[in-house]
Amino acid sequence: MKWGSYWSRCLLAAIGLVLPKLPIFQTTDASSPLLNAGWTSQRKLAAREKTRDLWYHGFDNYMMHAFPMDELAPLSCTGQGPDWSNPANIAANDVAGNFSLTLIDVLDSFVVLDDRQGFERAVRNIIENVVFDVNTKPQVFETTIRVLGGLLSGHIYASDEDQPFNLPWYRGELLTLAHDLGERLLPAFSTATGIPFARVNLRHGVMKGETTETCTAGAGSLILEFGTLSRLTGDDRFEKAAKRAFFGIWNRRSDIGLVGNTINSRDGKWTPPTASGIGAGVDSFYEYALKWYIMSGELEFLDVWDDAYAAIMRYSRALDGYWYRPVNMNTGDLAYYTVDSLSAFWPGLQVLSGDVENAIKLHMLYYNLWKQHAGLPEVYDTNFRVATSHQYPLRPEFIESTWYLYRATKDPFYLDVGERVLFDLTTRAKVPCGLTGIQDLRSNKQDDRMESFALSETLKYLYLLFDEENSLNHDDSDYVLTTEGHILKLSDKHKALSKTTRKYISHQCPAYIPHGREGVNPTNFLWQGVRSRPHVEYARALVGGTPSESEKALWSPDGWCEKPKVDIYSYEFILAANGETAPEDLSPSLLKLAPVHDGFVIHNITGIRTKIIQRLDAKGYDVRKLGHYSVRPGHIVYINDTAIFSGSGGKKDLSQTEQGTRDQTMELHLTSFDVAHPASSLQRSLGPLQVDVVVTASTAMFGAELGDVVDDLSSQRLSSTRSLPIFHDKENSKGCGPYEDIYPDSVLVVHRGTCSFLEKLKQARDAFAVAVIVISDEDELINPSSDAEDLLVAGNIDDTALVLVANKVGVVLLGLLDVAEDQGSHQLVVSPFTLPASLTQAPIPTPTAPSDPEDTSTQGLDSPRILYINGHPLLNTRLLV
Repeated sequence: MKWGSYWSRCLLAAIGLVLPKLPIFQTTDASSPLLNAGWTSQRKLAAREKTRDLWYHGFDNYMMHAFPMDELAPLSCTGQGPDWSNPANIAANDVAGNFSLTLIDVLDSFVVLDDRQGFERAVRNIIENVVFDVNTKPQVFETTIRVLGGLLSGHIYASDEDQPFNLPWYRGELLTLAHDLGERLLPAFSTATGIPFARVNLRHGVMKGETTETCTAGAGSLILEFGTLSRLTGDDRFEKAAKRAFFGIWNRRSDIGLVGNTINSRDGKWTPPTASGIGAGVDSFYEYALKWYIMSGELEFLDVWDDAYAAIMRYSRALDGYWYRPVNMNTGDLAYYTVDSLSAFWPGLQVLSGDVENAIKLHMLYYNLWKQHAGLPEVYDTNFRVATSHQYPLRPEFIESTWYLYRATKDPFYLDVGERVLFDLTTRAKVPCGLTGIQDLRSNKQDDRMESFALSETLKYLYLLFDEENSLNHDDSDYVLTTEGHILKLSDKHKALSKTTRKYISHQCPAYIPHGREGVNPTNFLWQGVRSRPHVEYARALVGGTPSESEKALWSPDGWCEKPKVDIYSYEFILAANGETAPEDLSPSLLKLAPVHDGFVIHNITGIRTKIIQRLDAKGYDVRKLGHYSVRPGHIVYINDTAIFSGSGGKKDLSQTEQGTRDQTMELHLTSFDVAHPASSLQRSLGPLQVDVVVTASTAMFGAELGDVVDDLSSQRLSSTRSLPIFHDKENSKGCGPYEDIYPDSVLVVHRGTCSFLEKLKQARDAFAVAVIVISDEDELINPSSDAEDLLVAGNIDDTALVLVANKVGVVLLGLLDVAEDQGSHQLVVSPFTLPASLTQAPIPTPTAPSDPEDTSTQGLDSPRILYINGHPLLNTRLLV
């Protein structure tokens, strides 16, 4: 791990024990979510038990009034199944198949609730009562996720001898039922495209005249259940059918990488309107791509997820980075302003993929909608800021994302969200005979239906949120929760060997870092959680909400707001060595661009269309496509074109030459030492300033290199020290004018702006400083450069260095300097960070440029020299020149 890439966490660890002791860091604000959240173990336990009681209220009433029928009608206290009198009633008949739907769907909820006796009774009831030889025509997708998934999850727990839900008398009856159901669903896949019909009769197969229109989610989200069924039974027909359907859809994606909402299963053509997004009709297609990779390790599904996520982030995500709206799948243009409640699952999937920051933003929007309506309306118009469909059938997606975000951040804000959800469900949905959906959130008109997902998902996720010690919350295996909340996992013997020989490095999954408010007193961020992010204010404004008193308590008395700034997640361009426009080379030869054993090598970059994608860990970008080649995780792009360091006309440009020979970034080691200052007893009682952290800075393409400066000074002093004192002249905060004092052998800290980087370096040089740290006005780092003519006019700057740090680093740095100044007994110092000898990398060998795609002459290269484009580091590149 590179310390520089986790600077915020390092700063938290280093100064978190010191700064809060100072008076300026004290607070009595009980609303602060990390200092005094109020979520004791007893409070969590109480919320958990209330959730348990609500779950059993729904389940017990189902067993009393509805079983063995499919669903409970909680207002009429009866059971209901298929609408035999009206086959066109797909709202009921797509789900109800006359197979005790709710009991099967909730089977693994007993595992989460730690109710072994309830689990055993349910298994016996299913074995004794459920048969699939029924003349009903349910939806393939709903039957797969609710029934097949429930049976498979129940079988996994009932048959596993290494956990407490193993049933000694069990002989695989649930798996037998699952296999029988799977065979009855297979006829739906008998199409030329492999894309299944949406519905199938469980007794007679596909009925004559069956519609050929199906949705992407329904046809493409079957691999978890079908793949697991194949692995457990050894019958590979199911996995093959689900994969054929999945890739039958993915291979028909548009040129910009989006899949549509509905497709014709017979001819594979997308049907109007050709809209794409993350909501109903598409949602679980993306979910199953990522989760099947997690379960099986098959990299092809990770590739689909990576490409699909990049397309969604590029086109569906709004320009401010918050709403994800339906767009035209071919152009990326906005199709509708509406979003649906199903898309509230997306933040949870983002957490699972590692993108916690974007998950927090979107979840905050749905949280504000929930606050406004005491539930989540089915459809919301983001343009007019009104709900257009006010039903809430107790859907789980928002609670699911809340659970994922709490597990990722441990921020008690999400427990508060869960507590509010629990209160609203109890007061609005609990009726004497069970739990009812809400037909109209405005009037609380209730619906006489308890959908099975209310117990299999909604309350399951809510229970997991409050049950800190639940075994599932501490399970680090490759299990997944399906789109219906069923727990599926594969043992090692059931995982197929990967057919790819591609080298693989871990998918990006950065650690969550609590929020630090930028541009204000750096002490604040030490205990601020999600509530103190700018996301809260902005998300509330987007839905037209009003702040609560507790939210107002977190406002800054000085006033503060932040306009969202969102970097483009991905973009494409055509490379050119001299920076000029070049025509695209539509078919680069192997002499120009060639595959090698661990990636690709480029001998001539001019004309190659390149796509780069923002990394989830915020360290930079990765090349994802070169011409017609896809660059995958684990691939390296080797650049072997010397032309990238020459300007137009063949004349060398100084800044470009420097960029090719010096590191683009470096780590700065910040420490403090006692200067034996005669401080007062009060100052000493506060404790010494203890700082020992590493931060990342970008280097200037002119002047000296900081490491060389420090080495030269250390040699002159005949000392082994490599540290320089840091000062901030508040009278010359931007370093654009002459300094009144001199700072020999020191480093000056200045803000960006008013004058050029070169001018800041010159003024520092004239004050006898040896380096200057410039605090950027944003968090995106660049490498400062200067024209050759200006460098000639500047005179000798070979003994003075300049580096640039991100704004969030600079804010903390200034705070540390202020604390050191207040104490008076300590000096903050900086030195270049050097890796231990055991971790340093070997010199780069000079490779033989491969012209054969199978050539492996680049084997063993591991160079830290990477290509930068517009200040963005392309981390999966290596410069060979």
